[in-house]
Amino acid sequence: MKKTLAKIIEKINETPEAKKQIRQLAKDSLWAYRYTRDVIGGRWTEAEPMIAKDAYWAYWYARKIIGGRWPEAEKYITKDPWNAYLYAEDVIRGRWPEAEPVIAKEPSQAYKYAKEVLKKPWPEAESYIAKDPEWAYRYARDVIHGRFPEAEPIIAKDPFWAREYARYVLKRPWPEAGIYEL
Repeated sequence: MKKTLAKIIEKINETPEAKKQIRQLAKDSLWAYRYTRDVIGGRWTEAEPMIAKDAYWAYWYARKIIGGRWPEAEKYITKDPWNAYLYAEDVIRGRWPEAEPVIAKEPSQAYKYAKEVLKKPWPEAESYIAKDPEWAYRYARDVIHGRFPEAEPIIAKDPFWAREYARYVLKRPWPEAGIYEL
């Protein structure tokens, strides 16, 4: 059945109107990716320049269509901390030094990169992580496995994260943050 459907689609795609519509798809990264994934089932070189410029769809294209690194898209992916982290974790499956300066500046992604990719503390990103109480707490709990003194003044200002930090990191009351009991 799948082969029959593929042959029907192939015949339809040969018509002039279909060819025109397909060229239009190649100009939109979302639809180009979907067409590649759902119809072609493999790489579509005509659409790759458009897809490569969109960090989100470039990540998915590399992950699901190419199944590995996509050097032509990496210069675009490295500009987006969210997709750079995902690309390092799911496509490269390891450290990606070229993207680290961008990933480090987004506390949530820096935390995830340290925890899931590096699997160890990431001193170069700590000054950025320390600016966000939630991610600083999570970094202390899940990556450092202990106190994160640089972030404590910021964590202490947020009652919820201060309590979590006292309970799960310090494992004691934290009077400096107004936490007198757990």
